[in-house]
Amino acid sequence: MSDPKFTIGEMCEMFDVTPRTLRFYEAKELLAPERVGQKRLFTKSDRARLKLILQGKRFGFSLEEIRQLLNLYYLGDQQTTQLTQTYQLGRERLAAMESQRDELNNAIEDLREQLLWGEKVLADRGVKLAAE
Repeated sequence: MSDPKFTIGEMCEMFDVTPRTLRFYEAKELLAPERVGQKRLFTKSDRARLKLILQGKRFGFSLEEIRQLLNLYYLGDQQTTQLTQTYQLGRERLAAMESQRDELNNAIEDLREQLLWGEKVLADRGVKLAAE
């Protein structure tokens, strides 16, 4: 019995993406569905790759980084290189995300302080501000 195949519509529904997105990933060599006439048929492997692509994008990896990591699957070393590279890139991305979060938290705190100062100045001048 052969592995199940999924149409572009089924893949779109499963992953909440558009057909255009799937065609884009195919053009970027991230996915390689089977072609039967005009139809694209996706395998379980394509489904797993799409899940990893979407997760990688959510974490902020570039499509090129994702493509390179996915291609390491085929080295024949039981995915050791793929896992090692993914781990290292993930650690770097996590550090960058934490730094961005810290910068954002500082900016939020600064803005709060400026708004409080503005509220006080306006209140001293008799200006009523709308309630939040």
